[in-house]
Amino acid sequence: MKKLVSILLAVLMAVSVMSLASAEDMRVAMITDVGTITDQSFNQTTYEAGKAWCEENGSDFTYYQPATDTDADRIAQIDKAVDEGYNVILMPGYKFGPAIGSVQEEYSDIKFIALDVSEGDLGGAALGSNVYCAVYQEELCGYMAGYAAVKLGYKHLGFLGGMAVPAVIRYGFGYVQGINAAAEELNIADQVKVEYVYGGQFFGDADITAYMDNWYQNQGVEVVFACGGGIYTSAAEAAQKAGAKVIGVDVDQAATIDGDYGAGMTVTSAMKGLAATVKTLLTETKAGNFANFGGKVETLGLVGEDPDANYVQIAPSTQWADGFTEDDYKALVAKMFAGEVTVSNAIDAMPEVKVAVNDLGNVK
Repeated sequence: MKKLVSILLAVLMAVSVMSLASAEDMRVAMITDVGTITDQSFNQTTYEAGKAWCEENGSDFTYYQPATDTDADRIAQIDKAVDEGYNVILMPGYKFGPAIGSVQEEYSDIKFIALDVSEGDLGGAALGSNVYCAVYQEELCGYMAGYAAVKLGYKHLGFLGGMAVPAVIRYGFGYVQGINAAAEELNIADQVKVEYVYGGQFFGDADITAYMDNWYQNQGVEVVFACGGGIYTSAAEAAQKAGAKVIGVDVDQAATIDGDYGAGMTVTSAMKGLAATVKTLLTETKAGNFANFGGKVETLGLVGEDPDANYVQIAPSTQWADGFTEDDYKALVAKMFAGEVTVSNAIDAMPEVKVAVNDLGNVK
């Protein structure tokens, strides 16, 4: 019996040592989506979260940027990361779906952490046990942002999406639902209207800025939810000229937008917990718990009544006022978590609302 106990203890110690060695050998790489690590959005948030975690935990970290926006170049950078000894790979953005489907079996010993990649993005491939995908309930934080904007007094609002992909549509349709709910509560639905358009790209340019100039200067739009990576630059440039406002996306963009275009420009930002997801998954991987997550696509949203604990929220920098205070925000989140306020995640058609919505399609 003593001999058996000794053998079991030896096995447990060996497993523990192997787990520790595995943690010490974690080498983390990030592959960028379209754009760069200074995009003030998905790439930058993922990069900064991964880098910070690795610095705190003594793990190597680097990033790779595909030369072009193609599956071939994304796969080439994954190949390079693996060849250079990185065994945990972060990938932000739905466009990584086909690449994951192509490489997951070949690199079965590599752990892939994908943000905003749904099962449908994989092109029909079954999700491997070495892949974890997180998607977010953008419609919830979009709703919060639209609700807050109307409560803060804005009646002519705009939505400038990047490309009409599911995540962006959910943000936009949630935004419209939040605008409508606040307008109905205030009994001003007949006074509120929304201009709604997609830029057709995830970056700003002269054409989109001109389109935003028309909204702000000629049509009287007061605030635009700029939703899609670097496309916010066009909305912010136009808002600067008109003395108007913007709403940021994905992360708290107030410091960047206000710093570059004018203090007080950013009313709020609709945020999702990209950094929290990265840190949680890397921590669990280090602890040897990746098997609890691998092979899953998790939809992350509200986890409680505390706004700060959720994976979808609006920014701490929100321009709180009597019409919408921090306590009002907490009350809204509590109602959403309790199911007293519901938000549709359907993306097949514009929500049916009482406020006027001018659906303009695409800028280009």
